[in-house]
Amino acid sequence: MGSASFLKRAQALLHVRNRLLRECLAELLAVFVLILITLSGSAQMVTSSGTKGNILTSYLAGALAVMVAVYTAGGVSGAHLNPAFSLCMCLLGQLPLWKFPIFVAVQTLGSFIAAGAVYALYYGMQKPMCTPALWGQGVHGAGVLPGSWLRMCPAPARVHWLCPADAIQFYSNGTLAASGPLETASIFATYPAKYLSLSNGFLDQVMGTALLIVGILAITDTRNKGVPKGLEPVAVALLVFSIEVSMGSNCGCPMNPARDFGPRLFTYVAGWGAEVFSRDNAWWWVPVVAPLLGAAVGTALYQLLVAFHHPAEDGGGGGARGAKRDSSSTAIPLGAGPWDK
Repeated sequence: MGSASFLKRAQALLHVRNRLLRECLAELLAVFVLILITLSGSAQMVTSSGTKGNILTSYLAGALAVMVAVYTAGGVSGAHLNPAFSLCMCLLGQLPLWKFPIFVAVQTLGSFIAAGAVYALYYGMQKPMCTPALWGQGVHGAGVLPGSWLRMCPAPARVHWLCPADAIQFYSNGTLAASGPLETASIFATYPAKYLSLSNGFLDQVMGTALLIVGILAITDTRNKGVPKGLEPVAVALLVFSIEVSMGSNCGCPMNPARDFGPRLFTYVAGWGAEVFSRDNAWWWVPVVAPLLGAAVGTALYQLLVAFHHPAEDGGGGGARGAKRDSSSTAIPLGAGPWDK
């Protein structure tokens, strides 16, 4: 009874009555959850050199993160999670245009904070160091001199059991590199494959995001096939996973300006330096701009080829669920539609 009474008093004290603020708080938490799981999957793959994860597990983590994030805020903010989807909702008249920059700012902030959490989780505050704990036990040979084991310490394959440094420091030998064989910046933001040009990368992101938007609008269109109520986040997660495993080799399928820019900005201020913006012919702007264009293309395609042709019914005509509702509470994840039917 005491704890229940305390919770009621806390709720009465902390309850937020402003609808926009409630939406922003829910969106912030959902994006934080999305990026925390997504980047952690990438960090585990990179820092373990593939022994505790691979590209498939990284993609799976990102897809499942979408599902968790949508369940987290779908009934409050609509769980847009992505400026590209927020733009889609604006184009469909389900999100007031004045809310768009607010949602984008909250989504970017959530991504930035989540990147900081992953940094703390995998980086730590210690500097890499080795201890002579196994001197004379056959590890480096009996009678090894301090200079010898210190010179050998950076070789992870030989002395990783002697080095208590945290994952990112250990993997990169204590340096925060944005390029090179031991770079770790790609844990946080996406970078193109060596063969990819800016123009093809731009096209990749337009097409990938357009497909995402088309898929989400179809999943949440009650006048189309649809999915059972409450399972839309699962269907969207599968959609994201299918895009990642089929179109991820070029640049990792960001499809989300906030997901890419927030963590990239964090790496800039955390010590990776300006190379995170200058690398690969200043690639950074492509995953920011191209998904927005892709969202417009995907929205137009679904409306022109599917939604506009639904038989007139109860004055309905839209294509995305909850078309008559306030936009802010009828969206979805990385680009979806209403969850609160």
